[in-house]
Amino acid sequence: MTSTLNLPVLFLTDPVVLPGMVVPIELDEPAQAAIDAARASSNGQVLVAPRLDDRYAAYGVIATIEQVGRMRGGTPAAVLKAEQRAKIGHGVTGPGAALWVETEPVDTAKADGRTTELAADYKKLVVAVLQRREAWQIIDAVNKLSDPSAIADTAGYAPYLTDEQKRELLETPDVAERLTTLIEWTKTHIAEAEVTEKISDDVREGMEKSQREFLLRQQLAAIRKELGEGEPDGADDYRTRVEQADLPDAVREAAMREVGRLERSSDQSPESGWIRTWLDTVLELPWTERTADSTDVKAARAVLDADHHGLDEVKDRMVEYLAVRSRRAQRGLEVVGGRGSGAVMVLVGPPGVGKTSLGESVARALDRKFVRVALGGVRDEAEIRGHRRTYVGALPGRIVRAIKEAGSMNPVVLLDEIDKVGADYRGDPAAALLEVLDPAQNHTFRDHYLDLDLDLSDVLFIATANVIDTIPQALLDRMELITVDGYTEDDKVAIARDFLVPRQLERAALTADEVTLTDDALREIAANYTREAGVRQMERLVAKALRKAATRLAQEGEQVVVIDKAGLKDFLGRPRFTPESHERTAVPGVSTGLAVTGMGGDVLFIEANAADGKSGLTLTGQLGDVMKESAQIALTYVRSHLEELGIEASVLDRSIHVHVPAGAVPKDGPSAGVTMVTALTSLALGRPVRSDVGMTGEVTLNGRVLPIGGVKQKLLAAQRAGLTTVFLPKRNEPDLDDVPAEVLAAVEVKLVSDVADILSAAIEPVRETATAAA
Repeated sequence: MTSTLNLPVLFLTDPVVLPGMVVPIELDEPAQAAIDAARASSNGQVLVAPRLDDRYAAYGVIATIEQVGRMRGGTPAAVLKAEQRAKIGHGVTGPGAALWVETEPVDTAKADGRTTELAADYKKLVVAVLQRREAWQIIDAVNKLSDPSAIADTAGYAPYLTDEQKRELLETPDVAERLTTLIEWTKTHIAEAEVTEKISDDVREGMEKSQREFLLRQQLAAIRKELGEGEPDGADDYRTRVEQADLPDAVREAAMREVGRLERSSDQSPESGWIRTWLDTVLELPWTERTADSTDVKAARAVLDADHHGLDEVKDRMVEYLAVRSRRAQRGLEVVGGRGSGAVMVLVGPPGVGKTSLGESVARALDRKFVRVALGGVRDEAEIRGHRRTYVGALPGRIVRAIKEAGSMNPVVLLDEIDKVGADYRGDPAAALLEVLDPAQNHTFRDHYLDLDLDLSDVLFIATANVIDTIPQALLDRMELITVDGYTEDDKVAIARDFLVPRQLERAALTADEVTLTDDALREIAANYTREAGVRQMERLVAKALRKAATRLAQEGEQVVVIDKAGLKDFLGRPRFTPESHERTAVPGVSTGLAVTGMGGDVLFIEANAADGKSGLTLTGQLGDVMKESAQIALTYVRSHLEELGIEASVLDRSIHVHVPAGAVPKDGPSAGVTMVTALTSLALGRPVRSDVGMTGEVTLNGRVLPIGGVKQKLLAAQRAGLTTVFLPKRNEPDLDDVPAEVLAAVEVKLVSDVADILSAAIEPVRETATAAA
């Protein structure tokens, strides 16, 4: 039986020491204590064991101290020679600061035939490895070994074995088992080395001097070839993603073709980046995702009414759309993505009437996703259709990006400011929108970047515009036109009370108990502080009044602030707008017309005057060609009807000057014809036009009054300006159905078909003029 030894123990993290090895060891404080204790003992031996994280080592090696000194850097060190395995027992007491343990040396079994054969096989494998490294001196040393255990323990020097493998060898006292394990490990290493060498040879054979910078790429390609995969990193991931994604068959087929191209291309090829970006875009699109529409028509109308006051035409259209969808679904007629199942509407109206915010309310009412696409200033066709993906920085168009952002194929997409789309050498975005907004075509919309059919037929497109004049007729023909003409004074007061004031109170950190804005004050703001179709300026004034109220509460210590009509001047100053029609039309030659601008309806004064000189017509006020022609027609009509109008021929044989004030503002349109005739007739007769009368209409040379557009906006403007009578063309009578009842009650509308009817009623009678002169 082998006797036990009490030895100081030296734990090492690295290296793992096997019998027969000679290793230098840097000496830290515990190691120095172990070396000192060993040198002080009679046998001069120390037990070297690996340091383990999860347990204490079961085996170590008994080593003798060959030399003690210092490294080149001055660090204390010792050279140890490992001699024999030993099994570690329990700890014992010993001299010095070292840790002592009881060890039991492990005797090496005598070699038998099988052990000798295994040792010979392993020696051949070791020699083969060393020959690859051309380590001839080490080969000679290995060939001189004959003890199977010593041959196996030479594995402690093997750089291709890990520390865990070497610890396993240390804890395997059976020589045959140790050699069997080493033979398996070494064969695996030699096989890996042969593959690596073959890869290096393949790369070296096909590489020229000018291609040395591509060494890494060639090695990767050779590795893939050897493994039989032929795939760059990530290509298999794209194949898996495409196979698992819920894609239409045509899209899946196209995506798999691109995955195949990606697999055949190298990582360094620019095409690889394009394909990856394209695949990412395709996989992110919600090809089969759709949200379920709300089927509660009453609830949808309640949402629209809660968010916006008025706008009944738009609300009715949304409710109709939802009601039809609901009935089709109930009867099993709903075809998801069917041709023409979506809707395309354009809301046209002045700024500030709620067109943009209405889109979000519609999405909430329908329980759909909402995406806003701003088109103002877009001049590049690629913004709509996308770029060809071979271009640097290519992206899909805004429509595709909107669908991706929404995460469903049936969102509400708001195309904001569609009337402000431009065109230049990069194409015409408005023309690109023709396919997007055509319900009969957009089920196969093809983006240049995707180059796939994208079904937009279930998308609810809502476009907004201030004017329709700049929208191409072909594009306008594909959309359902809904006019949002503006608000009456009562509407503005209701909007301010229900929406604007609560919102501005919250922004100013006020409560309704602290500040009260009366309805009379709101009406005064709407009537005399603003002249707009919408409510943006009104909201700014409300915010200004509430800010000043908050200042009073903070500085003057008031508990409650009431803003009424009488005190409104202290908060907003004097009114900016006052009725001026009476003042402007007090002299002959001035008539009041009605016009529509991008900001809504407005009152337009036309002035005519005559001076001695050569007969002719002068026009000023930045008039467009159509208004210039209207002035020529008006003068010709008056001159051709002198007798009927009671005008002397010599009156108009002078230099006639027609001016439309606000000369810095461009003006054009046909609806000023009757106004110009009235102004010239008033000048020729020397009698003023009634101050409470406004008019609009296109006139012919024979005096026929032709229909015009924007009736509702013009009547709203007339009410704001304080006019009580408005002359409209007879053929515009159906447009009165869209005018609010309160406007028709405040303004008397007279329908005429001949301009002579306007002249007889709008120009002051002779007796009133004479009385006024007296």
